[in-house]
Amino acid sequence: MKLPPACCRLQTLGAALGVCVTIGFTVQLLGGPFQRRVPAAPAGRPPAPCQPRTHLVFLKTHKTGGSSVVNLLHRFGEARGLRFALPHRYQFGYPSPFRAERVKGYRPGGPPFDIICHHMRFNLSEVQKVMPNDSFYFSIVRDPGTLGESAFAYYRAVAPAFRQAPSLTAFLAAPERFYEAGARGNHYARNLQWFDFGLPAAGDGAAVAAALAGLERTFALVLLAEHFDESLVLLREALCWPEEAVAAFAHNGRPAGDSPRVSPAQAARLRAWNSLDWALYAHLNRSFWRRAEAFGAARLREEVARLRQRRAALAHRCLRGGGPLPARAIPDSRLRPFQPPGRAQILGYALRAGLPPAEREHCARLATPELQYKDILDRRQFGGANVSAPPGG
Repeated sequence: MKLPPACCRLQTLGAALGVCVTIGFTVQLLGGPFQRRVPAAPAGRPPAPCQPRTHLVFLKTHKTGGSSVVNLLHRFGEARGLRFALPHRYQFGYPSPFRAERVKGYRPGGPPFDIICHHMRFNLSEVQKVMPNDSFYFSIVRDPGTLGESAFAYYRAVAPAFRQAPSLTAFLAAPERFYEAGARGNHYARNLQWFDFGLPAAGDGAAVAAALAGLERTFALVLLAEHFDESLVLLREALCWPEEAVAAFAHNGRPAGDSPRVSPAQAARLRAWNSLDWALYAHLNRSFWRRAEAFGAARLREEVARLRQRRAALAHRCLRGGGPLPARAIPDSRLRPFQPPGRAQILGYALRAGLPPAEREHCARLATPELQYKDILDRRQFGGANVSAPPGG
C-alpha cells in the first residue's frame, strides 16, 4: 500500500490543503485495498505459549468506542484483583495533559498499578511514573469522517464552535466562521484524536510523520472503531487473554435514528477540517491491517465469528429485550448511562428478571456503564460508603 502522491501530503493546516489530503487518503481508505480484505497468511507453527498481560495502558480517546473496551478491562482486572490507576473523579484532569498526581493513591515509590484506562490527554513521561515499565500501551481510533458527526451531537453543549452552529451542515459549510482556536471546549471541534494522543502541533508533512512515528513507538496496538470485533481479536492475541475475556456489550451507543448517516460530501469535509486526525487514522489503519494480515485471514474470520456468537448468547441470556434500551427504560440507576447535556441520547442495558445470583452478577458487570463501574472499583480499592452497591451484587 502506497501513500497518496506528494501533491497530497499534508503540508499545512489550511483548509485547501486539507481537502487535498482528504482526496488522496479517501482513494485509499474507501476505495483502496487496505480496508477491504485481509490476505491469507501462510500457515506457520502454532504460537508459542504466553502469559496473560496484566500491566495495561489504554488511552481512551473520545467518541471511538473506547467505553466498550474500558468495560472489558474493568471486568478482567476486577476478576483478578488487579490494581487500577483511578482518577479522583472520572477523568484525569482532561483536557489538561495527564499528570501522575491526578491518580488517586499515587505516590512516588508507592504500590504499583496494573491498569490505567480512563480519559486523559496522553502524556507519556507522566504515565511512566505511574505504570510499570513492561506495560502494554494501546488505544483506539475512528475515521474523522464519522467521528465528527458524533462529536458534534455529543459535545454541542460544551464546544462553542458546535454550539454556535445551527446544524452540522452549517458548521461544515464554513467551520472557520464558528471555530476559535484555543477557546475552552473547542478541542472537541477539531482534530480531537490528535489532541487526545497529546501530539504536538504539526505545521508540515515532516512534523506529522515524526509525530506518527513517535506514536507507533509507544503504542503496541491501535484498534479501529469501524472494525471493532477484529480489533478485539487482535487485542486478545496481543494480551494472551482467553477468548471469553474480550466478549463485551457495546457501551455509550446512540439510537439508530439518532445517528444520521453522514453523506460522502460531509465525510470529505470532516476529514479536510480534521486533517491531522485523518492523517493519524490513515496511518494507523494501514498498521492495523498489516497486523491482521500477519494474524491470518481465515483465523481472524473464525475468531470474529466465535466472538459474535458468544456476545449474542450473553445478550440473549442477560438482557431484557436482548439488547440496548433508552435510559428512561432502565429502572436500575446503577445500570443507567450518563446522558450528556443536549440532544444526544445514550443507550444502556437492563437485566432480565429471574437470573440466578451468580449469573446476575456476571451479567450486571457486562452491562454496568463506565462511571458506575469506576465507582465500584474505587470502593474496592479505597473503601468508603459513598458509592452505591454494585448492580446484581
